[in-house]
Amino acid sequence: MIDALIVGGGPAGLMAADIVSAAGKSVVLVDAMPTVGRKFLMAGKSGLNLTKSEPMSVFARHYGAASSILSPMITDFGPQEVVTWAEGLEQSVFTGSTGRVFPTDMKASPLLRAWLKRLQTQYVEIRTRWRWTGWQGGQPSFETPTGPETIEAATTVLALGGASWSKLGSDGAWAGLLLDQVAPFQPANMGFVVPWTDHMTAHFGAAVKGCKLTAGDMVSRGEFVVSKTGIEGGGVYSVSAAVRDGAPLVLDLLPDMDIDTISKRLAAVKGKQSASNAMRKALKLDGVKRALFNEFGRGSDRSIAKTIKALPFPKLTARPMDEAISTAGGVRFGALNEDLMLKARPGVFCAGEMLDWEAPTGGYLINGCLATGRQAGLGALRYLQTS
Repeated sequence: MIDALIVGGGPAGLMAADIVSAAGKSVVLVDAMPTVGRKFLMAGKSGLNLTKSEPMSVFARHYGAASSILSPMITDFGPQEVVTWAEGLEQSVFTGSTGRVFPTDMKASPLLRAWLKRLQTQYVEIRTRWRWTGWQGGQPSFETPTGPETIEAATTVLALGGASWSKLGSDGAWAGLLLDQVAPFQPANMGFVVPWTDHMTAHFGAAVKGCKLTAGDMVSRGEFVVSKTGIEGGGVYSVSAAVRDGAPLVLDLLPDMDIDTISKRLAAVKGKQSASNAMRKALKLDGVKRALFNEFGRGSDRSIAKTIKALPFPKLTARPMDEAISTAGGVRFGALNEDLMLKARPGVFCAGEMLDWEAPTGGYLINGCLATGRQAGLGALRYLQTS
């Protein structure tokens, strides 16, 4: 019998394996894909954002409804601990102007290689193309290249991911094996469908910068992109949970200018100028911002200045869940103890995106996965000591 079985080779599963094996325990890690860390590598294609350097009181709030539960784990393994961990793998990092923390070379692959090398030195055995199918005789069972298999383990950490990017292994198929312990999945950090009129075609691919997006009590100053299907990008992702849950999305095209200043500048160029030309000359609004004004602000009974400050989007529909960067829903925290062990299955722990939490992009997702993977690994060690 091995000490710990880790099911899932993303950052949460790798962290759990690291914690348990560093304590000298025997660990086998299995993954359904041909290689581990596939979504982790994809996340690093545009720069691996490991965490965000900001006060813990601010950082923890980004975990929304789960912040009170996750706060102790994030406090124990927050931004500074993530930096120390990466540097321990001989990966230097830097903090950008917005506080986001990246590996110096921006890529995920060198960090993953270093991590796997460390796990190898700690005698972690990795088996790929092993898909979890539940339990047989009380032991985890798998479909493998050579047929059905079970593994006898004293503890098990499930780190199976959410339900987006199925081609990378996160398909949420495991949810049926845990039944009423799972909250339904919903897309998170996703784009939205907008039924554009033809005049927006020329602006597909354009970035909207220097604006403010508001949905409910969520506010974003990040940029977003106008695409053929709608809107996407970091600025939208930061407020996507509120929009998904029904809050209207409102765009402030000039967040650093008040209504009175806008009105005075427009009045100074009034005359035979069209509204679009007046906005270009007096306010320096670029083409895509003027196009958005025309798309959603034409016919408004409010002044141009007031419409610029609160341009309403129509009711939006989220893009399909498999296109989302992450998902909400998953194993309910009520089904777990403080060590993330399933109350209904002693010795079985859950970690990472398969838990019922969500957070915006910007380092919060990966930090959350690392912190919960660490918590589950420590929980497995405590269980081994007392069982």
